[in-house]
Amino acid sequence: MSGLDMKRANPDEFSPPNYDEEPLTTSVDWTKEEEGRAKRKLDLLLMPLLVLGFFCLQLDRGNIANAITDNFMKDVGINQNQFNVGQQMLSLGIVLFEIPSNMILYRVGPGKWLTLQLFLFGTVSTFQAFQKGYGAFIATRFLLGITESGFIPGGLWTLSTWYTRKETAKRVMVFYFGNQFGSASSKLIAYGILHMRGVAGRSGWFWLFFIMGLFTIVSGMVLGFLLPDSFKNPHSTFLPKYSYFNERELHILRARVLLDDPMKGKKKKRIGRAGFKKAFLNWRLWVHFLISLANNGPQRAFDTYSPTIINSFGFASLSANALASVGLFLQIPTSYAFSFVSDHFNKRGPTVMAGFSCHLLGYIFNRIFTELKGRRGVKYFGVIITQTFGTFSHPLNIAWMSLACEDSEERALAMTMAIMGGNIAGIYGAQIFRQDDKPKYRRAFSINIAILVVGLCLACSRYIDDLFRRRRASKQVRSGSASDSQYEEKTDAALPSDVQPAPVVLAGGATPLVSKTVP
Repeated sequence: MSGLDMKRANPDEFSPPNYDEEPLTTSVDWTKEEEGRAKRKLDLLLMPLLVLGFFCLQLDRGNIANAITDNFMKDVGINQNQFNVGQQMLSLGIVLFEIPSNMILYRVGPGKWLTLQLFLFGTVSTFQAFQKGYGAFIATRFLLGITESGFIPGGLWTLSTWYTRKETAKRVMVFYFGNQFGSASSKLIAYGILHMRGVAGRSGWFWLFFIMGLFTIVSGMVLGFLLPDSFKNPHSTFLPKYSYFNERELHILRARVLLDDPMKGKKKKRIGRAGFKKAFLNWRLWVHFLISLANNGPQRAFDTYSPTIINSFGFASLSANALASVGLFLQIPTSYAFSFVSDHFNKRGPTVMAGFSCHLLGYIFNRIFTELKGRRGVKYFGVIITQTFGTFSHPLNIAWMSLACEDSEERALAMTMAIMGGNIAGIYGAQIFRQDDKPKYRRAFSINIAILVVGLCLACSRYIDDLFRRRRASKQVRSGSASDSQYEEKTDAALPSDVQPAPVVLAGGATPLVSKTVP
């Protein structure tokens, strides 16, 4: 069919590979049952390892919020505004070194680089226990940002190489469960570890950093033994001669990905200038970038100070850490429900807008409840709502953003833009809750409400744009179907019987899942 490309025009579908992105000839020579077994084996190996890595990252990144309730600032010798600068340095380190980290990932492979990253930020997290003074605090936060900078995009890139495009969206959300579970668990773990204050003459926050850092280093060893690198090198870092997949499984897993996106068979040394120009001139990608910027700033700020805010309601200091985990645990099934609706019903825009709306409602509750006298249970309810709906709009936005891309180059750059948007948000978000605004934080909650209103308006504008694109695609399909059917009748009638298409039959009489060849 000539004219408008339907898959590019339809926001519910991924764009097909361009004509110059099909360098391989690959056909289906396996059964549905074989593919299912290979994919389950991949899921059971790869997904727990990536979730474990993200879990460790969030433990090491978020432990600082729990340390505040254990006199961390007083012991180190900093005030709240200086603490906020340290949080900015964490985000700055991530933003500055994210692209160089991705370049290293591309050269050495995800198996080696993600394993090394866990060792690096686990080591920095461990030595945070010995910090003293403003300079040491700034340095350790910046180093932690540098060492963590490539793990999230590295994990996302790993998923994109082992799974088809439609499968990747669901596994991205599972990957982010490591973040959510880490955020929630860190509060409960901290509640226990912070009671170690006085052991060996050390503070509770000392043991929090030390124990969690060592746990991350041990987890790095687990990835070193189990995480496969790629289809070309399906071995782990510490076991370079052992493969967890046999040749048949590797063939199925690799071929199915290439059938979905043949460009994944090409390893390009760099993305050309045309690719950068195409991505950075796509206004839709910038809207998604701003959506990530709007969602993550308030969420990062609130996550840091949620135990402190709960403590200000009249709850005991260490109990506030445990109470701060409740909304984060509720976020896990809630985000799963939203991701199921997003994927199963192709409701990308509506789920992002709904998530934003509920997130916004949480800050409205907090702003109102700060004026109540007593009623600590009501105030705590506002915290629960904010935490439950605070994070998952970001990965849902990433999945929605990928549908606005026309090819694999643009999709790779869009992924980088979204992750950088989330981390840049941490730079401005670190200064929202300031010392002169405590303990009610009226100004902070008002700022968060304004930011989320802007983000919600941006999401609504993209959804309206998708509605118009969907209508144009539907009209094009209806107008093109008649001309296509007339063309097929003429060509089929003209074909002699000996060149009519024949059914594909596999060896042994097996029935293939899909009959498809990429030229």
